Amino acid sequence: MSGPARSAPRPAPRGRRRGAVVLRRALRWPLRTAGRGALGRWRASLQTRVVVLTTLLGLAVVVGVGSFLLDGIADGLVAERQQVALADAARGAQTAQQQFDAATTTTSAEVEQLAGDVVSSLEGAGPDRARGVVLLRATGAPDTAGSGQVVVRDVASEGLDAADVPPALRQAVVDSDVQQLQIVDLSRGRGAPSLVVGSTVALPRAGEYELYFVYSLASEEQTLSLVRTTFVGGAVALVLLVGAVAWVVTRLVVQPVREAAGTAERLTGGHLDERMRVRGSDDLARLARAFNEMAAGMQQHIEQLEELSRVQRRFVSDVSHELRTPLTTIRMAGEVLHDAREGFDPVSARSAELLLTQLERFDTLLSDLLEISRFDAGAAALEPDPQDVRVLVHRVVELTAALAERRGSEVRVLQPSGPCTAEVDSRRIERVLRNLVGNAIEHGEARPIEVTVACDESAVAVGVRDHGVGLGPAQLPRVFDRFWRADPARARTTGGSGLGLAIALEDTRLHGGWLEVWGRPGQGCHFVLTVPRVAGRALRSSPLPVVPLGWREPVAALPAGRSPAGPAAQP
Repeated sequence: MSGPARSAPRPAPRGRRRGAVVLRRALRWPLRTAGRGALGRWRASLQTRVVVLTTLLGLAVVVGVGSFLLDGIADGLVAERQQVALADAARGAQTAQQQFDAATTTTSAEVEQLAGDVVSSLEGAGPDRARGVVLLRATGAPDTAGSGQVVVRDVASEGLDAADVPPALRQAVVDSDVQQLQIVDLSRGRGAPSLVVGSTVALPRAGEYELYFVYSLASEEQTLSLVRTTFVGGAVALVLLVGAVAWVVTRLVVQPVREAAGTAERLTGGHLDERMRVRGSDDLARLARAFNEMAAGMQQHIEQLEELSRVQRRFVSDVSHELRTPLTTIRMAGEVLHDAREGFDPVSARSAELLLTQLERFDTLLSDLLEISRFDAGAAALEPDPQDVRVLVHRVVELTAALAERRGSEVRVLQPSGPCTAEVDSRRIERVLRNLVGNAIEHGEARPIEVTVACDESAVAVGVRDHGVGLGPAQLPRVFDRFWRADPARARTTGGSGLGLAIALEDTRLHGGWLEVWGRPGQGCHFVLTVPRVAGRALRSSPLPVVPLGWREPVAALPAGRSPAGPAAQP
């Protein structure tokens, strides 16, 4: 017949499941926060790592040494107990055999009485502990029915019986003429293991029997438990002490290092008079003195460099101002010669044209030098007012249209339909865009140039993309350096001064914006100017990515092109 049908387990109540889910969600965030905090502490603190590692290593050493010692003590106690038990069992077996040999019993009852008396006399107090005795008929003894021999029932001390003797030990006793020993974990709640020592004895009219002495190891267990407890307490105290010592020692070493790091950070921040405190005359004190000497030397060199820089800026500014007057006179004379070149011979006419061209380039160079000197002196001022950046872009494209036509490049403007208004200095932003567009025309290899305008709620961006010679990864960090050229052998055709991009970067930083560049050799460049829509507001993102669409492995954007408040460079 089939058994009763089992009912399906009832699902947990919906409220209970919902409570468990809420509890898990409530515990997940604190645990995750604690894990992140511990991981951050581990990474940021040398002292924490040293203390934790020292404590763990100390714990491992203590556990290993303690286990080895405990095993050695346990083996020693058991070995000593075995020697005592073997000697005591040998004396007991000899005594029992003597009693059996001296007996004059004849009947079965008398032999059983003799066996019981001998077992009773042997049990009780041994040389150092109580012992039990078990007398068993030999394993595999032949049937004695009709042979005249008597059969004595198994005799054992109170609490013991034949089942307490392992069969393997009984077989070893029967097969050997010497004592056999085995550690047995006795049942019936006695708890501690026992030593069982067995040998054979001959009973009168009963033949060979097995005699076993049972010795409890409870005392050894208590000794090991006490030793183990002492070891655990000592190990915990030792590990804590090692951790405390490691914490104190690492603090003594790490604290001066932290002071040095803090002093170095303040030196980096411009506090050149910061110094470390010198205590004593040890190695850390030598480190502090050497650090202070290094800081003093750096301060002296920096002050010398700042003074030299001030002298150089003043010299550039003064020279630029002083050259203005003679340059104006020479330019007026050059314009007169240029206007009258039709009456000159061809060589003189061409010389007049070249003279005016180089004078115009010289005038541009002087203007750029004056502007750079203003930036270096911190005298550049921003005059922002709301401007539609699209209008500024179209104005710059119109101004550079003649240059683009001469170079054979087509300038395309991509812009949104709505206005892109921002509070900017229109003169400076036009100068930045004019430099970017002129640079694209110069290196665009007569290919189309895209000028893209984009905006969002917080920023306005203008991107200038050419498809010319491009830039390699090693060249990108130097794009905005003064007087730097990607290809020194390449001749300039637009009369640039070599300061255009450097001035563009300074103008961008003055607006609190970003000027980024992407480039690949033979694929052109992409410059992106990003300014906040409200003057003085920090930028968080750009509405126009510097890496063109479709490029999976872009060259890194130039980190130096960002303002100090800008985000990290894109990978």
